[in-house]
Amino acid sequence: MTEQLSEKYQQILNPWAITRRSPNSVCSTVIARFRRRTDAEGHLQALRRTVPSLDFEVVWDAIEDRP
Repeated sequence: MTEQLSEKYQQILNPWAITRRSPNSVCSTVIARFRRRTDAEGHLQALRRTVPSLDFEVVWDAIEDRP
């Protein structure tokens, strides 16, 4: 329970995410999270240089707090 709350809190603090889309599936995997878009874009550039064969993108992955 505490681990789930901690993970949700981290997602709220870091809404910008770099995701990797799998060629065979519809869903994507979150690789890293960032507080600022510029930080995510900088990391994305490094990932694309390091691993050019994979498809990465920056997405806004905010969690809505619903009662």
